[in-house]
Amino acid sequence: MNPYTEPHPETAGLLTIDVQRDFSLPGAPLEIPGTLDVAPRIGRLLDAFRAAGQPIVHAVRLYHEDGSNVDPVRRDAVESGVRMAAPGSDGAELLDELKADPALRLDASALLRSEFQRLAENEFVMYKPRWGAFYGTSLEAFLRERGVDTIVLAGCNFPNCPRTTIYESSERDFRVVAVVDAISGSYDRGIHELRNIGVLALTTDECLAWFAGERLSVQKGRT
Repeated sequence: MNPYTEPHPETAGLLTIDVQRDFSLPGAPLEIPGTLDVAPRIGRLLDAFRAAGQPIVHAVRLYHEDGSNVDPVRRDAVESGVRMAAPGSDGAELLDELKADPALRLDASALLRSEFQRLAENEFVMYKPRWGAFYGTSLEAFLRERGVDTIVLAGCNFPNCPRTTIYESSERDFRVVAVVDAISGSYDRGIHELRNIGVLALTTDECLAWFAGERLSVQKGRT
C-alpha cells in the first residue's frame, strides 16, 4: 500500500459480480463451482455496507436468447438453444439470500437499456455486456457521482469477470480491495498478481475489520 493505492473505507462501494442463479446453483447451465460456498461471505459484506449506507452495485449478465448480445465464447451455445441468464428468467436472478428483499426481481428491459435498477436506498443492479463491469457501461460515472474512490469486490469466477473488473478499476485509478475468499475461483498466483498492481487482497474477516475502522494492523500485514 502507498498513498495512491491505500483504500478508504469511508468512501468505499461494494461491487458484486455475476452472483446469479445460472452461475451458482448446482446443475445450472453456467454453474461455477464454489460460488454457492462464497455466497454467505458475500452476504456478510452486503450486510456491512447496507448498515453503513454505502453504495452497493450488483453487476449481472443477461443473454438474449437469439445470441445477439452474447460474448463470442458462449454465443454458439446460446444460438444452438442453450438457455442461460436469459432476460426475465429465474436463472438470471440474483441469489435470493443476497437480495435486500427476496421478492424483488430484475427489470431486464431497464437493465438492457443500460439503466441502473434500484433495489434499496443505496443498492443497485447493472447489466454488463462483457467480462469487465466497466466495459460499455457508465459504472465509472455512477460511482464517481456517489463519491466512491475505493471498490470492494466480491463475486463469481475470479479468472474471468472479477479479475477483468479489478484491472479495469485499477486502470481508472480506483483503489481496490479484493475479498479473495468471497470470490469463487480465487487462486494463489492470481492473488499475488493483484497485490503487485496495488490491490489490497483480504479475507472477508479482514475486510470487515478494515471496514469497521481496524485499518492499520490489516494493512501492515499485507504490505
